[in-house]
Amino acid sequence: MLQEKNHRITKQRQVILEELRKLNTHPSADEIYKVVRRHLPRISLGTVYRNLEVLSELGKIQKLELSGSLKRFDWNTKKHYHIRCVRCNRVDDAPIAPLNQLENDLYKATVFEIIGHNLEFIGLCPECSKKNSHN
Repeated sequence: MLQEKNHRITKQRQVILEELRKLNTHPSADEIYKVVRRHLPRISLGTVYRNLEVLSELGKIQKLELSGSLKRFDWNTKKHYHIRCVRCNRVDDAPIAPLNQLENDLYKATVFEIIGHNLEFIGLCPECSKKNSHN
């Protein structure tokens, strides 16, 4: 729970978490702010940013720092990969299993302590691909 690390379960954090779980779009902080404001009209963008960081540090959400785009957030904290459209920056979950063997192989081959890895696929989403073929 959030209380484990001296962070209370505030109404703001609860609403942010609930709204993020409803979205399947890997939204930016600005996008989450717009949705949360419907429930908490007086909340500031800075408060949303700070609470997203706290929720990420606590492992309640994932902060995605993908190349070429804003930080995005994902309610799914299980290890998985993402695919990003290079034209519109849409982000979806990549439908493949995590490559755990890759980490194990690297762990055996290096003096580094492996704590994880990030793998990002890039391409064109279906909408941008259609636009590209019409040009």
